[in-house]
Amino acid sequence: MPLIAHSKLPSFARLKSEGEVVLSKDRANHQVIRELHIGLLNLMPDAALEATERQFFRLIGQSNQIAQFYLHPFTLPSVTRGDKAAKHISEYYQSFDEIMSQGLDALIITGAHVEQADLQKAPFYEDLKTVIDWSYANVTSTLCSCLATHAVMEFRYQQKRQAIGKKCWGVFKHQITDRSHPLVSGVNTNFNVPHSRFNEITKQQFSEAGIKILVDSEVGAHLCVSEDLLRIVFFQGHPEYDTISLLKEYKREIMAYLSGSRADYPMVPMHYLGEQNKAILDEYQTKLLSGELSIGDFPESLISQTLDNTWHDATRQIISNWIGCMYQTTHEDVNKPFMDNIDPSDPLKLR
Repeated sequence: MPLIAHSKLPSFARLKSEGEVVLSKDRANHQVIRELHIGLLNLMPDAALEATERQFFRLIGQSNQIAQFYLHPFTLPSVTRGDKAAKHISEYYQSFDEIMSQGLDALIITGAHVEQADLQKAPFYEDLKTVIDWSYANVTSTLCSCLATHAVMEFRYQQKRQAIGKKCWGVFKHQITDRSHPLVSGVNTNFNVPHSRFNEITKQQFSEAGIKILVDSEVGAHLCVSEDLLRIVFFQGHPEYDTISLLKEYKREIMAYLSGSRADYPMVPMHYLGEQNKAILDEYQTKLLSGELSIGDFPESLISQTLDNTWHDATRQIISNWIGCMYQTTHEDVNKPFMDNIDPSDPLKLR
């Protein structure tokens, strides 16, 4: 259902040009449809800031729920930004004070680039804790991605994330472990999810905290829910990623190597590229390191034409289910347990 372009944020125009349904605020005012206001706390680094907006906006807009979606992006002042990103945020983002004043139905918190395991060393640690505490008390449901999942597990469940020892990076097979929960209704029992992280919350940690694991994989638990089954939804991977997101990240890693900010030339993401594309990148690496090519010659356009996306459909259905569950709770007695509002014969309908 439609996204509402209630500001001049460029992502609205970009998504509309891609064929997504985006209505002006004037057109939206002529429709008698329930509004849902969803915040997006965007902690991603500058290079992925606007792409992350579009990824989550697109998933919300493609939901099959009957609602008008108002998306409210904001970030934290303690996140260091370059001039371009700071200007974008200043022009199009709201402050957390404005978010608290207007209220939200739901909140999405993105990942962030913090490699060290100790989150207390992150400059935005205290600010993020404040947002998470507020959302728990004031928002129907909070969806956490990657680092946000790790932060909530530390803040609310005293479970500190663990360093993996190497980067978990690529596209991995996942399996639904609890088919009864409405968040996975209509989702393939097996599907892929991209991951990009140096740290993890282990399956044992989720279990010790009373968190329900709904989707598991060879690289750990991915989709989990809090003990009340809706208040907090945890993603440990990056299911919002576009088809080319990992390729762009790989290019950024090469640039980091060339600038000297990383010591070794990066490995390609696992289970993401076919043999032909691996061969193309091997040849590019050889010629880049010999000086025959530059980073400007990176074969992004050539490789992107043949990449497969094996996660978007499952992610879209999970997000749609999440919105449907949230929509139901805002129309029912919020003091009742979430599952008491669900018809077991059809998990996406109310009793």
